[in-house]
Amino acid sequence: MATNLALDDSLIAQAQKVGHHKTKKDAVTTALKEYIARKKQVEVIDLFGKIEFDKSYDYKKARTR
Repeated sequence: MATNLALDDSLIAQAQKVGHHKTKKDAVTTALKEYIARKKQVEVIDLFGKIEFDKSYDYKKARTR
């Protein structure tokens, strides 16, 4: 999908340089993927302490053969 965005050229240039990306598209795509992965990690971290742990759960028994 073609999209026109007003992006900071110096940020794009830095991203290309540090990421060794040949194109602006590669740099932006990688940045978006990393941003999404980071946000998903934060969602998991937010669950810490909110899920009850069942000490009697037998993970070996739950495995399928």
